[in-house]
Amino acid sequence: MTASCSGPTSPQPDGTGTLVLVDADIVTMDDAIPAAEAVAIRDGRILAVGPREEVLLQAGKGAELRSLGGAALLPGFIDTHGHFAMMAQAAAMANLQPPPAGPVRDMTELQQVLRDWADAHPEAPWITGWGYDDSLLAEQRHPVRGDLDAVSSEKPILLMHTSAHLASCNTPCLAALGITPETQDPPGGVIRREADGKTPSGVLEEAALYFVFQKMPQPVESQRLSGIAEVQKLYASYGITTVQEGAARPQQIEDLRKVAAAGDLYLDVVAYQHFSNGASIGEDFTTSKSYDGHFRVGGIKLVLDGSPQGKTAWFTRPYVVPPPGQGSDYSGYAIYSDESVASLIDQAFARGIQVIAHANGDRAIDQFLDIAVPAIADYAEVDLRPVIIHAQTARQDQLEEVAAARIIPSFFAAHPFFWGDWHRDSVMGPDRASFISPMAAAADLGIPYTIHNDAPVVPPDMIRLLWVAENRETRSGAVLGPDQRATPRDALKAITANAAYQYFEEGQKGSISPGKLADLVILSANPLSVDPASLRDVRVVETFKDGISIYRAGEGGE
Repeated sequence: MTASCSGPTSPQPDGTGTLVLVDADIVTMDDAIPAAEAVAIRDGRILAVGPREEVLLQAGKGAELRSLGGAALLPGFIDTHGHFAMMAQAAAMANLQPPPAGPVRDMTELQQVLRDWADAHPEAPWITGWGYDDSLLAEQRHPVRGDLDAVSSEKPILLMHTSAHLASCNTPCLAALGITPETQDPPGGVIRREADGKTPSGVLEEAALYFVFQKMPQPVESQRLSGIAEVQKLYASYGITTVQEGAARPQQIEDLRKVAAAGDLYLDVVAYQHFSNGASIGEDFTTSKSYDGHFRVGGIKLVLDGSPQGKTAWFTRPYVVPPPGQGSDYSGYAIYSDESVASLIDQAFARGIQVIAHANGDRAIDQFLDIAVPAIADYAEVDLRPVIIHAQTARQDQLEEVAAARIIPSFFAAHPFFWGDWHRDSVMGPDRASFISPMAAAADLGIPYTIHNDAPVVPPDMIRLLWVAENRETRSGAVLGPDQRATPRDALKAITANAAYQYFEEGQKGSISPGKLADLVILSANPLSVDPASLRDVRVVETFKDGISIYRAGEGGE
């Protein structure tokens, strides 16, 4: 039996196995139950929500009563876009991210971190690093092969850019990948060259990363599986109960299935398989809206352009400062042909498969809308819920089209802090940069938008994500587009109720409502009532998945 305790209730004869949470600032995110004094949990689900005495009646005699001491109780946070399996890979590499995510501020520190990692991993055939950021290095440039040859001229060195859309190699790495001065740029990718216009500099963009995926040694299966199981702890520490692998390769899906079959997943994981330009969806590719061992495949992923901070996103207007080797009219580039996008969307929609499409630049968003909107009309009877991932530079006219077509934009709302100054001064200029992740404009149109961190691009810190969405403060302390700040409630909906809707899981998650899964997070303060400026000081106290505590601050090494 479930109840919201809105009327008379009958006591349950036995409360054994029932937990009642009281003395909490309860944020239900359920408009039908806007206020509550207690929440009862039984068998992994929410039994009752409402006044304390009525919830206790529903819980029955013998129920466990737990006081939260005035802390805030909220629905578990939902990761609407990220790379769960990639997080496990990144954790095994040298951390080259800038503060606050990592220690690297200049090229000398980057080189030293790599040397230290190499000394600690003498058996590793390659030296690998994750998360370098040219926009935040003191030199304001990518490491090139000469910088990395100074670390090792014998072992291949491969560094992944923080966006995961570029990489940097030393000379042995280029040789291992088979990249020579005669190697042509692949469609949808660039091999950057030195001043002679021919010699590879070591920096690879977009589709040129396929050389890496084909040749780079991969961890053995036991390492991959244990890494996936281990990274759950980090997500749980941020209050996250549902995560995404948002560009899964077939091997990663197989790995996730094995971890799930072994009973080692306790977070819900939704994977979207990446289909590249020119690919087709095989008949053996299947999706599901139900979990098997906390895992399911939710749909397919298209990557239509690149990264604004990496200057590979596809815009309608040029970059303020183009990357090396590009002219003043450079505005990024497409990764897929229109024909490929149309084919993949039609194949997916015909089979009721959800499509999530990476589109940062407004020209990439145009490509998606021009093709997807007519297709949505052709399949009007199917609940498709396509998602534009990032949607960073969506224009007002595009938002209106998104609203009319019932497309969900998932904004990379952490950008104003991490790269806002860079976007304003080097990427887009003040006017365009002030409208990135236009959450207020989307809310005005009634769009149920979501927001995300895109981990491991930035850590999956949901409190900081809320803080950035509500304040839009840059690293320098400037405010980027104050008129596009999210309200506290809209920001919270974007990682709870709206997030559940994006996943077709609004009947199971996203609010503290009777009958839903007991996916919950306890915070040190209510994010709806604290001053938005101090929101980043709020801490995750405990996380529950299916009514079981999976993280408690101070236990197991916070």
